[in-house]
Amino acid sequence: MRVDEMTDEPLYRNRVCGIDIGKAQMVATIRVPSDRDPARRAAETRTFATTKRGVLALADWCRSWQVPAVVMEATGDYWKGPFYRLEAEGLECVLADARQVKNLPGRPKRDPADSRWLAACFERGAVTSCFVATPEFRIIRLHTRYRRDLIEERTRDKQRAEKLLESAAIKISSVVSDLHGVTGRDIMDHLIAGERNPKVLAQLARTAARRKIGQLEEALEGAEFFTAEHAGLLTAMLERIDRVTAGIARLSEVIEQLLAPYEEQLQQAESMPGWRRRSAEDAIAETGADMTRFPTGAHLASWGSRAPLDHQSGTRKGRARSKKGNRYLAGVLGETAVAAGRTQTREGARYRRLARRLGRPKAQVAVGNTQLKVLHKLLSNPGMRHEDLGPDYYERRASLRRQIHHHVSHLESLGFEVTLCRTPDPQPGPAGQAHAV
Repeated sequence: MRVDEMTDEPLYRNRVCGIDIGKAQMVATIRVPSDRDPARRAAETRTFATTKRGVLALADWCRSWQVPAVVMEATGDYWKGPFYRLEAEGLECVLADARQVKNLPGRPKRDPADSRWLAACFERGAVTSCFVATPEFRIIRLHTRYRRDLIEERTRDKQRAEKLLESAAIKISSVVSDLHGVTGRDIMDHLIAGERNPKVLAQLARTAARRKIGQLEEALEGAEFFTAEHAGLLTAMLERIDRVTAGIARLSEVIEQLLAPYEEQLQQAESMPGWRRRSAEDAIAETGADMTRFPTGAHLASWGSRAPLDHQSGTRKGRARSKKGNRYLAGVLGETAVAAGRTQTREGARYRRLARRLGRPKAQVAVGNTQLKVLHKLLSNPGMRHEDLGPDYYERRASLRRQIHHHVSHLESLGFEVTLCRTPDPQPGPAGQAHAV
């Protein structure tokens, strides 16, 4: 045990362990009061494997020095195994955000010194803990994230199939709204089977697409360029799309079972404009159902990468391009914001107003920020449902401001000094509603 520097400042924690994690091994440093001089700090550094045996040896070492808490930096996915096992051993585990600890002064380059530096920062309270999902929601997250990855993979295969048809001079996608709908799929199956007559292929149109039979015939006139090699590739793509679709359906069934205890929270999320079942499942899987882990809705919005960018002019050069955060939650919010923008609601009006003035990407971020704040309010109040403020919300608010300004100006012209004070809103009951913020 090496005796370190003397300290006379109050410490946030008296006994700590800092861990620098790699793929195969981790370097740990414990810092405890010195036996010879309590005013000094003693430190010891050891290296452990990241296997089960190595992590258990680290836990025993911490217990032998009566160290109750460990801190580690979020390094890829390598932190998860040691974090979860040390947590199961009864140690308090704190995950440090890599971007946050990077900005702390005095960071060294080598792993042993890095672990000592993490421990020293932790004992002084300079490390902020990251949000880590509970064991139950870790399992749910694995399923919802894999489902989203499969959906993205299926989308890429659908785009490849469209490009293949375009390379064969077949323009179905310019006529039908969904190439992989009933009409588009039937036409592709008949192309694979060898049918090349545009009139025969166009007659496969269903429902609303039958009004476009003439356009379909024109789009299919290049079918003679569709060769057997094209058919083989298209067959492989469609089979892959079908397999992925079946996998998504199986995952959805498992997710429904895992989230069955949280049906109330799912219905609360679904009550917001632009939200459906899948978006509610994906969002709650990422945030969890316990909103006490986020002090305010603004904290949740920042964690979900839906906070305004910080364009400071100090040491950083240029302007920040994007806000880093949970990419899976950001993907959900991008979809729900666009969907809400098509509705006649307050969120829809907000999206359209901002899209005209700032562009669609910034409008998506702003509406996503609103949605996360509403989600935090809903999940913090069981039984609450979203109540829309109406698409004319901004016009009504502008009219109210004009009326207030008129009456205040009139009273001041009569010699009165006016002080405005808003009356407090009534507290909602169990069946209250949440408004957009």
